[in-house]
Amino acid sequence: MKFIRQTFESFRFAWQALKSNLTRTILSLLGVTVGIFAIVAVFTIVDSLERNIKESLSAIGDKVVYVQKWPWGFGGEYQWWRYFQWPSPSYTEYKYLYDNLEMASAVAVMDFRGGTTVKNGSNSMEALIQGVSYEYNNISDVPIAVGRYFSPVETDASRNVAIIGAEVAETLFPNQDPVGKEFKLAGNRFVVVGQQVKKGESLLDFGGNPDTKCLIPYGAFAKLFQSGRPDPDIVVKGYETDEGLQELEAEIVGLMRTRRGLKPRQENNFAINRPEAAAQAIAGIFSVLTIAGWVIGSFSILVGGFGIANIMFVSVKERTNLIGIQKSLGAKNYFILFQFLFEAVMLSLVGGLVGILLVYLGSFIPLGTLDVRLTLGNIMLGLGVSSIIGVLSGIIPALMAARLDPVIAIRAK
Repeated sequence: MKFIRQTFESFRFAWQALKSNLTRTILSLLGVTVGIFAIVAVFTIVDSLERNIKESLSAIGDKVVYVQKWPWGFGGEYQWWRYFQWPSPSYTEYKYLYDNLEMASAVAVMDFRGGTTVKNGSNSMEALIQGVSYEYNNISDVPIAVGRYFSPVETDASRNVAIIGAEVAETLFPNQDPVGKEFKLAGNRFVVVGQQVKKGESLLDFGGNPDTKCLIPYGAFAKLFQSGRPDPDIVVKGYETDEGLQELEAEIVGLMRTRRGLKPRQENNFAINRPEAAAQAIAGIFSVLTIAGWVIGSFSILVGGFGIANIMFVSVKERTNLIGIQKSLGAKNYFILFQFLFEAVMLSLVGGLVGILLVYLGSFIPLGTLDVRLTLGNIMLGLGVSSIIGVLSGIIPALMAARLDPVIAIRAK
């Protein structure tokens, strides 16, 4: 109980010392403020970017692989001249994989056509047209606001039906329920069977913004846009139990090589791409940004730490006589040590809190489509770093104060 009371008294002495030298206190915490601001700001922006990108990647499916002609290039030499000679995936290959894959929970085929005009009377806009097979909604989330998803009959019969995005619905059918209404796409009439939930703008939209997209059955898409050389994507979703989708990928490679009649020594002439590869490439960039934040912030914190240490040495010098009086009245060494250590930690924590407050206020500044959020984890990081800097900056002056001889200290002027 006595220890707790004396600790509280040490805390009170430290607080009074900071208040009595307010100008010196403010100037000494600026370095810590700048350093914590730099570190927490970088971590906040990196976390916000990473969250936004992960949300965008989830739109193209989780636990999925894409069978395509072109591999996704993330660093190194991209041998486009070699990939150019590879054949594109075909609808018959999709059906072959659909009928024979055992490690897949869903298999779909899809293709895109951008910049296509959709019209309803005098209302028109350019939309992204995406042709999909029935199982597409088992691979990628298709949240329906009104209406429904395609039926198997509609996709198998290649009917002219569509699921439109929120912006398409607002443009073509303002203040109306679009379900059951017709619009024109490439000169053909399509009936709206559903409207997707509005997503809004985001920093990145892998696979296109669903608000400006029209989903139609793949067969209908092929009749309209694939009269030349089709180049669809085959999308395969694995099971949760397949760690790293290794078994699924091996099965796809075996079936595709068999289908294309490749000999054992021939290399694959198709690419198997994963969204995780994009996430890993982006994570590498984030790592560099994080390190840069630590470096910039560390220099500022180092300056701030030296500033706090200097102030604490001055404070010990100024209060040497008081330390001698306290010791002569029976104050223990830890009581003196805690006074100065608490003062250094409080000084550093106040600087850290000001830096965190500046980051919080900065998070309200609009940065386009980037949603910046200051998380509890980053707040705790800033407070933790501040506390450590306070302890490191104040421990030596505090030890010096605690070890002063009371007789010599009380005579100091």
